[in-house]
Parts: sequence; C-alpha cells; structure tokens
Amino acid sequence: MTIATESGIEGKNGRELVGSKKNGEEMARGLGWFSIGLGLAEVVTPRGIAKIVGVRGDSSNRLLIRLLGLREIAHGVAILSQNGRSAATVWSRVFGDAVDLACLGAAFASPDTSKGRLAFATANVLTVTALDVVCSRQLSLSNPAGDAATSNRVNKSIVINSSPEELYQFWRDFENLPRFMHHLESVKVSGDGRSHWVANAPAGTTVEWDAEITEDRPNELIAWRSLEGADVYNRGSVRFERAPGGRGTIVHVEIDYDPPGGKLGVAVAKLFGEEPELQVHSDLRRFKQVIETGEVVLSEGTIHGTGATEQRPAQPAANGDGR
Repeated sequence: MTIATESGIEGKNGRELVGSKKNGEEMARGLGWFSIGLGLAEVVTPRGIAKIVGVRGDSSNRLLIRLLGLREIAHGVAILSQNGRSAATVWSRVFGDAVDLACLGAAFASPDTSKGRLAFATANVLTVTALDVVCSRQLSLSNPAGDAATSNRVNKSIVINSSPEELYQFWRDFENLPRFMHHLESVKVSGDGRSHWVANAPAGTTVEWDAEITEDRPNELIAWRSLEGADVYNRGSVRFERAPGGRGTIVHVEIDYDPPGGKLGVAVAKLFGEEPELQVHSDLRRFKQVIETGEVVLSEGTIHGTGATEQRPAQPAANGDGR
C-alpha cells in the first residue's frame, strides 16, 4: 500500500517487514481453518475427543468439549473473516489455549483419567499455543498502528483534466476537502502538519479526529493518518500520476478505516446508504467537477436517496501548504 512507507522503513528492512506480514497472515489463515476443523470435531464427536484426551466421556465432559468446540469455531470464523490480517483475533486464540490448558490441568487431578493421554494432549496444546503466539506477534509487529488499519480498505481512481501540480496544490490545503467530500463537515489545519476533521456519520451523528501528514511528496503524493483518540481510526493517501499522452492526471485514493462499531458499523453504514466505498467514488467525481467546471453538478439519487441535483460554486484553489 502506498502509505506503508510512513514508518520510514525502506529497502531490505521494508521487504522483511512485508515478508513477515505475509507469512503471519498465511499462518493465521491456517490456524483459522485448524480452529474450525478442531471445533467441528469437538462439537460432533465429543465422546471420541474425550477418549483421545484421556478423560471420561460422561455428559458433563461432553458438554464442556462441545462448548470448547463452539469457541474454536468462533475463533476460526473471526480469523478468516479478517483474511488472517487481525492480530487481535489470533491473540484471542492464545486466550482460548490458556483455557484449554487450565481444563487439562484440572483433569490431571482426577483419578479417572489417563495421565499418558493427558500429557500427550497437553504437549499438543502447548505446541499450538506457541504457534498462536508467534503468529500474533508477527501480525502485531507488521501492523504497529493496530488492526484497524486493515479492517476496511477503499481504493479508487479517477482521471481529471488538470495537471498533477494543480491537483496536488488544491488537495494539500485540507480545508478545501469539504468542498467536494459530501460527508466531511470541516477540516481545520494547524501549523504543525496536523489537522482536525469533523465528518457526518449515519443516523445524523458526527465523528471527529485529529490527523497528521505522514508523507508529502510535492505534486506526487500526500499521506495522512488519524492520531490516538480518534472516533474513527483511518489512514490514507492520494497519489497524482500524469496520464499517458498528456490527457490529464490519474488520481489514486487509498483509505484504510475502522468505522464506529467495527463490522457492525460497516453494516449500519450500508443500511443507510453511506458506505465509504460509495462515498469515495462520489467524492472523486465531485473533485473532478470542481476542478474541470468550477462547480459540483451531481445526481445523488442512487447514493443518498434524494434524487436531487446539487450545485456548489467553487472557489479558487488555495495556495496554502496546509501547515
């Protein structure tokens, strides 16, 4: 991702970081499928699992094994739903491993158990626990900003009949952004590369956050991220690339975000017709119109349900550097 360079890691170290992240995600997906497989076995054949572990297959133990199986299935589904990217979901497996080890430890105190089979089962759980810890650490180290950074991603592009220099200058003054970003209420820029953002959210609410510029390459790239305490964790970048044949500029926007309420927030946003994927698509069309025609004339019927045509007079692009 473009903004992955914000950490300043380049060259060999950067390749190692990407490789570690990829390996961690692959391992996490493997653990996710393992959780689902083990969980199904515990739910469907608790008596058989009890025999393998070395405990009695009475009703209480079968119930406990089924409950542990449901937990394993939940862990597996959570990991796979994040495509193995979330360290938190894998760390939750470590907690589950601790519960399993506690149950096995309690079983050792019972005279009606096979100590040899219990020791074998405990060794296997310890091995899986070690894999879970290694995987969790790899994902955490490769994504120090937190799991939110990869929870949801938007990637959109548009061609605008203008130069990269003009587009960069307009976007670099963040206070211009509400002029074409429909859900953005205001952006106030401070003097240290930071800014305060206020955005409209579903059901008439608003969210706020402070952000900082993480990378700034004049006429080429602007990257930013929200700071600690944000209502909505997000980071993003906009890249300006001259189109072939002098046909304007290709504007690439990439945003990672964590909506209020997590996955539930995504579902609620879709319900209200305010999904970020659609927002960014609409905002880029507005940006194109502001630059090329000086005003926004865009039917909002399919996105916001108004069916109205909106016109906004555009102001001259600011020349400030946004600092």
